[in-house]
Amino acid sequence: MSDSYTVPKDAHGHPMNLQHHFDTPLQQFESGKMGMWIFLMTEILFFGGIFCAYSIFRAMHPEIFHYASQLLDWKMGAINTVVLICSSLTMAWSVRCAQLGQKQLLIIMLSLTIALAGVFMAVKYVEYSDKFAHGYLWGTHYTSPSAHDSKEGHAAGQEGEHAAASSAVSLPDSPEPKNVHLFFGIYFFMTGLHGVHVLGGMIAIGWLLLRAVKGHFGPGYATPVDAVGLYWHLVDLIWIFLFPLLYLIA
Repeated sequence: MSDSYTVPKDAHGHPMNLQHHFDTPLQQFESGKMGMWIFLMTEILFFGGIFCAYSIFRAMHPEIFHYASQLLDWKMGAINTVVLICSSLTMAWSVRCAQLGQKQLLIIMLSLTIALAGVFMAVKYVEYSDKFAHGYLWGTHYTSPSAHDSKEGHAAGQEGEHAAASSAVSLPDSPEPKNVHLFFGIYFFMTGLHGVHVLGGMIAIGWLLLRAVKGHFGPGYATPVDAVGLYWHLVDLIWIFLFPLLYLIA
């Protein structure tokens, strides 16, 4: 952004969207951009600690991670990876549309980004539902596949159709190690926390969409779209790390 940009002004000649504690729109833009990068650094540090915990548990119990990762449906994770990458494209396009003052295209791109985020959450809901149904949970809530199969076999004698439904995930060939629930504790914590960030991003993008409909963004003012775009790219990047670490480690 530069001072040569045409900035909308009010009746008194004061630049619109310029807060009183800034001297110029350029100063406001650079301060907002720096603030957003500082916030993203705290997010990186936050998730960095979680990834460190993952690494420690993985090094201490490789047999657990090798076994339990096979109980996840990598196809679900792959679909969500493609969805988030596509949403990053539409979000980046939204930033460009805001900078060029393309209102209608900006509205379309923001709407597509929210829709793709909704698809991600829907797939994650299906995946979580399957894990709860099979008892692949944390702590004492975990149910081994063999115990679950025996319950299904008992149910088959009473409710044929209900027992016919089975998970698309095949059972591991290797013997089940102890404390498999450790993996699922990490799995639900990492993916759940990421899901909270996705939900927060959807709310922020929805706020941008409302403002875009009102025509608040243009060549002279696109800072909020740019800032939310940076946040959304980080959310996408974190999932790109989560997907292979949790689903493809077998």
